[in-house]
Amino acid sequence: MSDAFQGIGMTSQRTRDRLIGRLKEQGIHNTDVLAVMKSLPRHLFVEEALASRAYEDTALPIGHGQTISQPFIVARMTEILLEGSPKKKVLEVGTGSGYQTAVLSRLVDRVFSVERISLLQNQARERFYNLKLNNIRLKHSDGNWGWEENAPYDSIIVTCAPEHVPENLLKQLAPGGRLVIPVGGSVGQSLRVIDRNGNSFEETILDDVSFVPFLNGQI
Repeated sequence: MSDAFQGIGMTSQRTRDRLIGRLKEQGIHNTDVLAVMKSLPRHLFVEEALASRAYEDTALPIGHGQTISQPFIVARMTEILLEGSPKKKVLEVGTGSGYQTAVLSRLVDRVFSVERISLLQNQARERFYNLKLNNIRLKHSDGNWGWEENAPYDSIIVTCAPEHVPENLLKQLAPGGRLVIPVGGSVGQSLRVIDRNGNSFEETILDDVSFVPFLNGQI
């Protein structure tokens, strides 16, 4: 692996190891999630000027008013998503930098990811190509629509916060499937888990969170 991939100094493996230690201290216990985040070079998913901060446990700007989620939130949502029955096919709403997508791609068979901002999607596609992540499919689309052609999904993860859970996403969730989504406005967001049992849905409210808003349309 080249130095650009492996990282040096503040992007080195040693720095990643320290991050994993902090995630464990914060209660992340899924060993598969921790192993993927330990090996995945997060600094490749941010601008070069921010690479030295890539392994801080904080969100960072990626342009267009969007952010790459803090590592703890990525680990937490992924761990919750994987609980229970095996998750082979996952829909992600909000590709963004592609970091969450890449983490998922190493833990499930197939990831379908939609993004409304074409420039971000193109950057993410190039990162996936360079990292040889071949089980990801991308679509430039409004997240409200999900990706109906490939439904149903074993799990759906949303990386931006709508004020209400989009009905289309519930419809595209397979029986026994799970939706992990932040919900709320600019103040008072919460991370929620919605499990589908037949035609009924059971919602659990978890942590207080802060995500960029879920916006309509494509650019």
